[in-house]
Amino acid sequence: MPGPGPVPVPPAPDLLARARVLVAPTVGEPVVRGLERITGRPVERESGSAPCEPYLYVGASLTDALRTGRLTWFHSVNAGTDALLDSGPWPADALLTRTVGRMGERIAQYVLAWVLAECQSVTEFAAQHARAEWRRIPSELVAGQTALVYGTGRIGSAVAGLLRGCGIRTVGVARGPRAVPPPGFDLVIGADADTEELGTARWVVAALPLTGATEGYFGARRFAAVRGASFVNVGRGATVHMEALGAALRAGTVRRAVLDVLAEEPAAPGADCWQLPRTVITSHSAGITADEDVVSDFEACWDELCAGRTPTLAVDVARGY
Repeated sequence: MPGPGPVPVPPAPDLLARARVLVAPTVGEPVVRGLERITGRPVERESGSAPCEPYLYVGASLTDALRTGRLTWFHSVNAGTDALLDSGPWPADALLTRTVGRMGERIAQYVLAWVLAECQSVTEFAAQHARAEWRRIPSELVAGQTALVYGTGRIGSAVAGLLRGCGIRTVGVARGPRAVPPPGFDLVIGADADTEELGTARWVVAALPLTGATEGYFGARRFAAVRGASFVNVGRGATVHMEALGAALRAGTVRRAVLDVLAEEPAAPGADCWQLPRTVITSHSAGITADEDVVSDFEACWDELCAGRTPTLAVDVARGY
């Protein structure tokens, strides 16, 4: 996993005070109205060319024409910024912030729902109902079992906190061990010490961002250390080597897989991922961003910038998160 990078430098308050506010054509009217309320100035729809004055921009992507030195701040409507940063050189001195909103809460509930559905045999009972079959299936208790959560940031911590509330032992995996675990975790270990925990985990939850260090992170070596855990990916699809996951599913070392993200989205009807055994794909739906998330996180960043502080939601463009 990547190490810490430089702290992003916020634009000067006087520069922010005279910057024009642009939004992508896809940004909804509730967001536009919210931005006008927060900034006290009109919001303009991006027309394809960059203004001659300093400007800030709210959207999901940034065209080459807008990657200029006059861009002072880009607020992403998404939590992940890897695609944005991979699509071209980032303008020097431009601040990048992201939207998290209640995504951690949504993703945590998504993970818990699949954990409980598995323990209560929801899929098996649904199949029995379709066959008009009456057969009792014992349930499985979650309390006392272990979930290994890769990623200890906002999303990983939210997932761990909700699972821990059900009595699940939560072990986080980060760049290095933590003497004091973040909220939600019983324990945080380093990325080089996860083999033993992989062998005892009942669930392995991937909540990693996509960087050069995490691409293909879940490969043959890690899946070989799993001993019957179910794998849930709510981070980025490209962190998983799909052939290695398929081999682990067929060998039974991975019990089940729930994949909300894939390296190539949307998956074509004939893609190999649809044929993985005991796997459910949920079309990148675990943490859909709402308009109110964009507005509330933009406002939090705006208030911090006006106070001369680096926003909590600032992205280190060198690390990618």
